Amino acid sequence: MHSPLRCKAILLSLCIFLGSLGSTTYIYASDIIFASWNIQHLGQGDHKKYNALAAIAGKVDVLAIQEVMSEDGVLRLKKAVEKHTDEQWSYLISPPVGSKSYKEMYAFLWRNSAVESVRSQTIYPDKGDRFIREPFSAKFKSKHDDSELAIGTVHILYGQGVTDRTPEIKALADYWRWMQTTYPGTPIIVAGDFNMPPTHESWSALKRYAKPLITEGASTLSEKNGQYANLYDNIWVGLDTQLQIGQAGIIAFPKMLKMNHKDSRKHMSDHAPVYMTLGAARLDDSVVTIITPESHFSLPDTPEEIISLALALLIALLAILTTKNKTRRQKLMMAWKEIQKTMKKHKRSK
Repeated sequence: MHSPLRCKAILLSLCIFLGSLGSTTYIYASDIIFASWNIQHLGQGDHKKYNALAAIAGKVDVLAIQEVMSEDGVLRLKKAVEKHTDEQWSYLISPPVGSKSYKEMYAFLWRNSAVESVRSQTIYPDKGDRFIREPFSAKFKSKHDDSELAIGTVHILYGQGVTDRTPEIKALADYWRWMQTTYPGTPIIVAGDFNMPPTHESWSALKRYAKPLITEGASTLSEKNGQYANLYDNIWVGLDTQLQIGQAGIIAFPKMLKMNHKDSRKHMSDHAPVYMTLGAARLDDSVVTIITPESHFSLPDTPEEIISLALALLIALLAILTTKNKTRRQKLMMAWKEIQKTMKKHKRSK
């Protein structure tokens, strides 16, 4: 008789195996890289180095942008990224949001070969007028497997201090619930410049529904080379998210572009992008701070539940093995290698 621990190890291996096969068993976004970046005053003045911005933006498949001052800035960035990557890109831009004296916009920029917009972009209907700059959201579809992902982006008020930011941070819980209602059955993320570290007590309301992917390091550039000040930028995902998140972290673009912080802040931004990878997609860890998200995957405990899950996995596996698709067969081989690694680790831990 196999012990329950060994049975769980076998089931976990099967789950890894099936999970890596993409569209056959998962309906969640896969094999794409998402990033969020406050590109300080994008489209205002002529001081931006768009070729340098494109070198960073071209590393990802979908980019949420905060602090957009004009559509011309987004268009110039789009053209620079297309030249840098030799691929077609598209963008969405929000209506202006803010106070009477100051307004800015949000934007999404994406690689056409990887994703497409599902035409569901909208500004949050902030009935209580709790946000100075109402969040902007849109839904995207992965061209790898037709799965969908709803993304909300926000730029929280900086104000005179923490007390000015706290009400908007607390209101994000209501925004999350609105996203769940607006995009039912679709994985949700909320990303942007929150002007607040994820450890602050004001996040308690949102933490009932979501968690930050980035909990280490800092995303705002200090004036001293190589040093960063605050972890204000982040990506929040659901506590029970089914997204296959591989990596999350901060892109250290001054290091990547060999720029000092003074020039980076002047010609690029005083914020570094934050990112996450889904499925098999990966970023080069030589220029990023990588934080591997904790796994919340759990297996059944009773023998009956274990047998039921095993049968379901085996039926799905049989359907996959009969496929004649070459790409899927290649994924099978990659998945088998991962299973072997998992089983070896299990044996060593006994």
